[in-house]
Amino acid sequence: MKKNIRLSFITLLLLLIPALVFARAMDPVVSTDWLEANLKTPKLVIVDIRKVEDYRAGHIPGAVNIFYGSWAIKKNDLLNEVTYKDDLTDLLIDSGIQNDSLVVVVGKTGIPSERADGPRVALTLHYAGVTNVALLDGGQEKWVAENKAISTEAARPEDGSYEENFNPNVFTDKKGVLSKIGEAVIVDVRESAFYKGEKKKNFVSKAGRIKGAVNLPTNQVYTASGTFRPKEDLLKIAEPVVGSDKIKEIIFYCDTGKACSTWWFLLQEHFGYQNARIYDGSMQEWTMDPNAPIEP
Repeated sequence: MKKNIRLSFITLLLLLIPALVFARAMDPVVSTDWLEANLKTPKLVIVDIRKVEDYRAGHIPGAVNIFYGSWAIKKNDLLNEVTYKDDLTDLLIDSGIQNDSLVVVVGKTGIPSERADGPRVALTLHYAGVTNVALLDGGQEKWVAENKAISTEAARPEDGSYEENFNPNVFTDKKGVLSKIGEAVIVDVRESAFYKGEKKKNFVSKAGRIKGAVNLPTNQVYTASGTFRPKEDLLKIAEPVVGSDKIKEIIFYCDTGKACSTWWFLLQEHFGYQNARIYDGSMQEWTMDPNAPIEP
């Protein structure tokens, strides 16, 4: 009897090994060469988040098109909020994404404002319980620059069998931030001039930063060509700011909740920080409240 149990366990382990190996092989940030070699991998879904006209002009073979604006929407006066659960569920099903899919997000990386689109989509997928997600390093531009295969045929995926598994801990709200001032590490990812209150966006009511926040600009993540800096360099940049305690709560914010998703994704997926959250309303919402504490 014990021998049969042992054999069954060994058989199960052998069946799981390929999946485990692949899960480790799919880094949070994958190269164009890796993606090219894995286009036919089972359960792989490539999500092109560019505008439909860009997608139709040419995309990675097999990629499905789900424009960025479907993942983050305007809610009341806030410009960049997570989409409603029902709509997000329909989006995943229509795109052929399942809970255990391997999703590679492809966007544009030519200018800073576009580089955060992919991480924000990856964040939203994690919120929906689809956690095996990667970003294509260098995005569509790098793929094209390397003369890799391009298709103009729209992918038509079968409906996925996604089941709702939302993780509310991905996000926090204004009340949650207020309760954590002085306890959590609150990280402002905007450029130094915005952090110091020297500049502000037109849609942000007041200049300054959330009380007690530290500064870790998102622009430090990328090289001049729009690719990610090496993993070891990213840790050298982040750790002096957020610390090495991977259990301590970290709250990231920016102006609208978009740019801050980049460091959230990298710290959680690359470096194993386990208690990171995004303040979705960010400075746009925070500065609407006269009682929310702001430092110059």
